[in-house]
Amino acid sequence: MRVLVALGGNALLRRGQSPDAAVQRENVSVAVTALARLAENNELIITHGNGPQVGVLALESAGDANLTRPYPLDTIGAETQGMIGYWLLQALQNALPGRQVASVINQTLVSAVDPAFEDPTKFVGQVYERAEAEKLAEEYGWTVKRDGRYWRRVVPSPAPQRVVETRLLRRLVRDGVVTVCAGGGGIPVIRNDRGRLQGVEAVVDKDLTASILAEALEADVFMVLTDVPRVARHFGTPREEEIAHTTPHRLRAEHFPAGSMGPKVEAVCRFVETTGDMAAIGRLDEAEQILRGTAGTVVTPNATWPLASTL
Repeated sequence: MRVLVALGGNALLRRGQSPDAAVQRENVSVAVTALARLAENNELIITHGNGPQVGVLALESAGDANLTRPYPLDTIGAETQGMIGYWLLQALQNALPGRQVASVINQTLVSAVDPAFEDPTKFVGQVYERAEAEKLAEEYGWTVKRDGRYWRRVVPSPAPQRVVETRLLRRLVRDGVVTVCAGGGGIPVIRNDRGRLQGVEAVVDKDLTASILAEALEADVFMVLTDVPRVARHFGTPREEEIAHTTPHRLRAEHFPAGSMGPKVEAVCRFVETTGDMAAIGRLDEAEQILRGTAGTVVTPNATWPLASTL
């Protein structure tokens, strides 16, 4: 089967961990152990987050006295795609000897008049205590908002329309290449008044980009892999209840936080509604079980996984 996996940010950097390269490469090594098993019998496409990495490089750029102005977010997004793509590329090549692996830097087309540019909501970078976040906001002109008990920088998050290099990615996948792409939702670009591509100061939601890319690449399965075993209704309350098999209609009837589970639920619902195929949310280390329908939250048009008996 053709499987597109969207790796959560925790696959590279867990909350509280230092953003050192060695820490992240160790996390990548753990993630690739699970991904390599998926790749043995399936065509595999991998997307990934880059929020913490964007934040680190943006802070370094803002504090660099040699620069007349900090690097723009689209350029930093490209830098993190290359860095994380390299880590995943090398780890996958080592785990899958004889398989072709490619890491591609991608642009994602967004609308120049998307209302998100007027209301930044996308968290990027590390978490801070409130006082430190407000100090950084004043120093660098950031917008910061609460993220759980911490505070983080927020930037515009326009809706993805299409991954610009979709045709190239389709060719790679058809040739059996394990493909790492659309990191961090892709580099946000618009068509300017001359019809040319132009980067913008924003971050595209990685899961929504992964959803439209999974559709465009005709994936059979779209999996969002994170650090929770299943989606849960009434999360964090005494009434918490995990959801195993469901439909987009039922899942949309629940309420999930906009800053965490909400975009993941929206992404899988869109994919299933558009394609009629299977999507799921679950733990990275349970990826194989999710594919069989025995773990994670599996979302299908009729709340079953029809191919489970043949896997």
